[in-house]
Amino acid sequence: MPRVTRGFKARRRRNKVLKLAKGFRGGRHRLFRTATEAVDRALCYAYRDRRVKKREFRRLWITRISAAAQQNGTNYSRLIGGMAKNSIELDRKVLSNLAIVDPHAFTAVVRTAGQLH
Repeated sequence: MPRVTRGFKARRRRNKVLKLAKGFRGGRHRLFRTATEAVDRALCYAYRDRRVKKREFRRLWITRISAAAQQNGTNYSRLIGGMAKNSIELDRKVLSNLAIVDPHAFTAVVRTAGQLH
């Protein structure tokens, strides 16, 4: 009596996993069991790192703003505090980009943030 291979649904499930494992090295893209483990782990990391990415970009923007602020004779904390007091509503992403692309405009923001009403 031939063994049961479980039909097309099992094949479809296996192919779905192997498709997700495309590009993995060694048996991890070829063998179903190891591919399943690798894909599960990869999906967990992907889920986690979609959230971590947001934190890391914010850290990068803050570092850039801080460096640019110090070149303008102030620090990050005073700059952000001054911007809040003077109702300058630029988020950190825009501020960081401004510091890189247009340093003169960033300097103008720093000056404005330094002045109180």
